[in-house]
Amino acid sequence: MPELPEVETVRRGLAPAMEGARFAKIEVRHRGLRWPIARDFEKRLTGATVTGLGRRAKYLLADLSSGEVLIMHLGMSGSFRIDKERPGEFHHERSKDEKHDHVVFHLSNGRTVTFNDPRRFGSMKIVARTKLEDEPLLKALGPEPLGNEFDAGMLARACQGKKTSLKAALLDQRLVAGLGNIYVCEALFRAHLSPTRRASTIANRKGEPNERAVALVDAIKAVLHDAIKAGGSSLRDHRQTDGTLGYFQHSFGVYDREGDPCPGGRGTIKRIVQTGRSTFYCPACQK
Repeated sequence: MPELPEVETVRRGLAPAMEGARFAKIEVRHRGLRWPIARDFEKRLTGATVTGLGRRAKYLLADLSSGEVLIMHLGMSGSFRIDKERPGEFHHERSKDEKHDHVVFHLSNGRTVTFNDPRRFGSMKIVARTKLEDEPLLKALGPEPLGNEFDAGMLARACQGKKTSLKAALLDQRLVAGLGNIYVCEALFRAHLSPTRRASTIANRKGEPNERAVALVDAIKAVLHDAIKAGGSSLRDHRQTDGTLGYFQHSFGVYDREGDPCPGGRGTIKRIVQTGRSTFYCPACQK
C-alpha cells in the first residue's frame, strides 16, 4: 500500500491540475470500490471548484467550493493519471484496460484526471467540511510525522508502558499517521534501533524521551523528507501522477535487501516476520 511519501507525491502531482479547477463532468464507471461510491457522488461534485488539495496521513483531501471535502484513498493498487502529462525518466506504460478506470474527473481547465485501481481497494467519499473532524476515517488518526506536534516528547509519551515492539508501535496509525512498513524499517535502521526492541524503552518511567526517542524522530522525519524528494518508492503498483516511477527504492538501506551486506559494513541484513509483515534490519547495527 502506498505510504505517506507516495501519497504526498501524488498530491503534489495532482495539485497543479486540480486546484482552482471546476468539476465539469464526472464519470463513475464502477461504484464497487472498497466502499461503494454514493449514488449522488456525481451530482454533489459537478459544478464544484477545488479550492485546495491536501493530505491527512494516507488520505487525499480535496476542499470544494460547496463546503464539502472529497476524501480519496489509493488503497493497494490505486493511482491517478493526468491526461497529456509528459512521462518522466522512469516511465512505465499504464494499463489501457478501461475496466480499471473507475472514476474520471473532467475539469473546467481541459484536464482529465482518471482514477485507476485494478484491485479496487481504493475509496472516495464526500463529507461536509464542518463534519470532517468527526469523520470515522480520520478521527482516530495520530499526528502527522512531519508536523510540529510530532517530536521526541510526544512519541515517548505515546510509547510509555507499551509492551509491543517498536516496529508494531510505529505502524499503529493512532500513534502516528501515515507510516507504513517500508519507512518504519528504514527509519529504525537510520536510528540504529532494533525493530524487536520494546516500544517503552524510548521513554523513562515518567514518559520523558531518552536519546533513542530523539534519534528515532529525527530518522523518521529525515527518511520521509528524502522519500518525498525522490518521488516515493515504486514497489509493485505505485506510480506518480505523470506515469513515472518514484525511485527512493534505490536508496533503501535495509528494506527488501535480505542477505545483502549492511551499508554500515558491520553485518548482513536479515528478514523476520512481525505481526504478519516482513521486517528488514541489520542485527549488528540495530540494537
